[in-house]
Amino acid sequence: MRIALCQMNAGADPGENQRAAGELLAAAAGGGADLAGLPELFCYLGSSARHRELAEPVPGPTSEWLAETARAHRMWILGGSVLEAADGRVFNTSLLFDRDGILVARYRKLHLFDVDLPGQPPIRESATFSPGEEVVVAGTEFGRAGLSICYDVRFPELYRALSARGADLLFVPAAFTLETGRDHWEPLLRARAIENQAFVIAPAQWGPWGPPGEGRRCYGRSLVADPWGTILAQAPDGTGVTFADLDLGATARVRERLPALRHRRLPSP
Repeated sequence: MRIALCQMNAGADPGENQRAAGELLAAAAGGGADLAGLPELFCYLGSSARHRELAEPVPGPTSEWLAETARAHRMWILGGSVLEAADGRVFNTSLLFDRDGILVARYRKLHLFDVDLPGQPPIRESATFSPGEEVVVAGTEFGRAGLSICYDVRFPELYRALSARGADLLFVPAAFTLETGRDHWEPLLRARAIENQAFVIAPAQWGPWGPPGEGRRCYGRSLVADPWGTILAQAPDGTGVTFADLDLGATARVRERLPALRHRRLPSP
């Protein structure tokens, strides 16, 4: 299985973001990718004041564009995340499409990023986003895929729940901050791969975004880790496509060699 990580520097112009994403997806298809992953909020990374204005239903224009692109390239697409409007609320939602452009899975981000980082204004995702409520695992031609988004990676219980539902692949599209990414991005992703003996696929945003004076910057370094926790591919700084070839048989071999998932026990309350 060939994976393409599409690393972006999305901004406040949805049309330009879609154009850039389309170019990266075309490059991924040209490189023989079976699945291409876009980062979190690939469609818009700007002031949260516009989230409600730009949010769309699913199906809607952005999800239909992803479906058409998947069909055109005969390639699975992980639509990182989009601004989804539903039931009067806005969700940070990841979409997975198969080669026929069929929406196979929809996941709404469970854990919202509300933090105060040095040198920049506070981040309050909960001010505009509502949290999701469901753990999502989908069947694919490559195995079972568990969906998550960015900040979710800090909550191992979510990934254990995905693993318990049979996930062999763990998707983590992200817009990780530079401040936290420098120290935490790689260790957290490798830990989720090791704990659950599954592939981790993490396409990310890279570079500055928002008003220049605010100092906001995404870490980038999109990566793929195998079930042993070995990094198979990692993107350099900048935008572009990074490929990784997955040996899907590695999951069974690792789980047989080190049967930690079978040894799991829960202590009494």
